[in-house]
Amino acid sequence: MAQFVLLAGHIGAMQSHVAAEAPLEACGLVAGKDGRSAHIFPIDNEEASRTHFRMDARQQYEAFVHMERSGWELLAIYHSHPNGPARPSKTDLAEAAYPGVVQLIWSPQTNGWDCRAFFLDGGQIVPTEFQVASE
Repeated sequence: MAQFVLLAGHIGAMQSHVAAEAPLEACGLVAGKDGRSAHIFPIDNEEASRTHFRMDARQQYEAFVHMERSGWELLAIYHSHPNGPARPSKTDLAEAAYPGVVQLIWSPQTNGWDCRAFFLDGGQIVPTEFQVASE
């Protein structure tokens, strides 16, 4: 993906979701087209865990159906690390199932929640950048 752009409203929606779910991990999907976000799908964490997430299968399926009908693709998977760190864990790396899809990891910082982006592919963690655009 040459360029990854998140709309400011989508950043706000993810931030609200991860903050509301804390101290548990929150998770969801980012859909879009041409590297630009179009919709956020907050998904329930079946694990209800502070250190792990597993997306609700039905909600995830419904999100993919909605994406297909809307002409969108999966751009990113997001989840939170409510107790840090702001980077992928060994579990995140081991369970990464979508090569080429950006992984957004949210973690609390002194001034609120921070989001960092990574590619997890072939056992490698590669930090990447994203741009924030107004609506």
